[in-house]
Amino acid sequence: MTTTIRPLQPSDRAAWEPLWAGYQRFYEVVIAPETTDLTWGRFQDPAEDMHALGAFDDSGRLVGIVHAIFHRSTWLPKRTCYLQDLYVDDTQRGLGTGASLIDAVADLAREHGAGRLYWMTHETNATARKLYDRIAERSGFIQYRKAL
Repeated sequence: MTTTIRPLQPSDRAAWEPLWAGYQRFYEVVIAPETTDLTWGRFQDPAEDMHALGAFDDSGRLVGIVHAIFHRSTWLPKRTCYLQDLYVDDTQRGLGTGASLIDAVADLAREHGAGRLYWMTHETNATARKLYDRIAERSGFIQYRKAL
């Protein structure tokens, strides 16, 4: 099976939404529809440094999504790429789709002159962590949040 990865287009929204909903279910969060609309609009706006890529199977079905954001860093002269969201359809897990999406973001980061690509996952996400431990280096940093 061949997976094709490309930027998501406005016409891909209907196929993206179930995967976005699956991602939210997995992390047990609810993102307001207005925020989803805003986020999708940002993906489609060339003035925004937010990107959405999709993995499509041989039949053209969207089977995985990844979202990336570019930002400046106080630690590096080059911009940094944050892989914020990665989700692969249950039927496609273990087939290399997640790794291919990460590789595509790494290529995008290089094309945009980024000096680093990073991401986070929940400590209980053992399946994803097996992949991440194989393809990347753990930074050792722990994330904290303060509600505003």
